[in-house]
Amino acid sequence: MTTTTIDPRAAAAEAVAAAPVFHLEEEHAHAEGGSTMLGFWIYLMSDCLIFAMLFAAYGVLGGNYAAGPAPKDLFELPLVAVNTTMLLLSSITYGFAMLAMQKGRVGQVQFWLAVTGLFGLCFVGIELHEFSGMIHEGATPMRSAFLSSFFTLVGTHGLHVSVGLLWLVTLMIQVAGRGLIEANRRRLMCLSMFWHFLDVIWIGVFTFVYLLGMLR
Repeated sequence: MTTTTIDPRAAAAEAVAAAPVFHLEEEHAHAEGGSTMLGFWIYLMSDCLIFAMLFAAYGVLGGNYAAGPAPKDLFELPLVAVNTTMLLLSSITYGFAMLAMQKGRVGQVQFWLAVTGLFGLCFVGIELHEFSGMIHEGATPMRSAFLSSFFTLVGTHGLHVSVGLLWLVTLMIQVAGRGLIEANRRRLMCLSMFWHFLDVIWIGVFTFVYLLGMLR
């Protein structure tokens, strides 16, 4: 009777050879920053939903004055028109910054970003002045449903502009330190979309809240 000796290494090699082989398909190349832009678009869509709900709330509650002041008693359209001009001009100057970025001119980018920031600061300052005047007259958010929805809608937009200003200053520091590298260009593009988005929202606020409010 003969005994067959099995070589463990040979058996392992045969097992590996018999095992099915899977070849992973090579993934196609993704553009650098593509996921960042997609994520930012998703964020803007979520912000659209937030403002849509705030507009809807104002549309329902905006006529409930509770025997308190109405839009005609509170709104100063010339001041609001100046504020609107500040924000629209900031959008134009940011566009100049983007054109300078395409040409690779760091100095011009910084200049136009600074001008944009100044217009944004003017906008926030005028809005705070408006709020303080209304509160001084007793038109606080607790006074009526109209004032609650007004302060919530306009205040949320003002908060977004304030965050945009902080973002703008941060980008100016990054551009000053690292130049117009690809990452900074992508960040500037995201802020551009955010800033123009706030302009569009404000046009809706100016029309729906202020202009139509004066006609009630």
